[in-house]
Amino acid sequence: MSRLKERYEKEVVPELMRKFGYKNVMQVPRLNKIVLNIGLGEAIQNPKALEGAEKDLVAISGQHPVITRAKKAIAAFKLRAGMPIGMMVTLRGRRMYEFFDKLVSVVLARTRDFQGISPDSFDGEGNYTLGVKEQIVFPEIDYDKVDKLRGFEIIIVTTAASNEEGRSLLESLGMPFRRS
Repeated sequence: MSRLKERYEKEVVPELMRKFGYKNVMQVPRLNKIVLNIGLGEAIQNPKALEGAEKDLVAISGQHPVITRAKKAIAAFKLRAGMPIGMMVTLRGRRMYEFFDKLVSVVLARTRDFQGISPDSFDGEGNYTLGVKEQIVFPEIDYDKVDKLRGFEIIIVTTAASNEEGRSLLESLGMPFRRS
């Protein structure tokens, strides 16, 4: 069992049960999944961009990504329906906890001028989205082998019913939110 999951079960669950007055352990919010998503608009002109992004996502997540395709054609962008324009990876279970632990303890600390992450990126249902400007903040990425700096999104999906519950869950798991 991962270090973070153990901490969740031993410390976070009792703390959240006290804070929100839950009567049942199953009411306590928990991490459901983490989705890593790269949008590759450049793949329209440069199909090789998909290979570089795939290599980076595999190194970061330890899982092969799924290619996402355009739903509609947009003539102004020379985009046809069905063209590959991004990739995503969904992490669950052990890999999800290990990724979250690495994100909080290593990656965010390596970000330049880090002041904490915005507490405003919740979606109203307890899920959090975090944008990463460059993939080189991850220790698995070798800076010399990177063909292009790419940003991507990290979506943390929880079972929380509200933003307040989601924020409390992520804070107690170690997410460094900016104090306002």
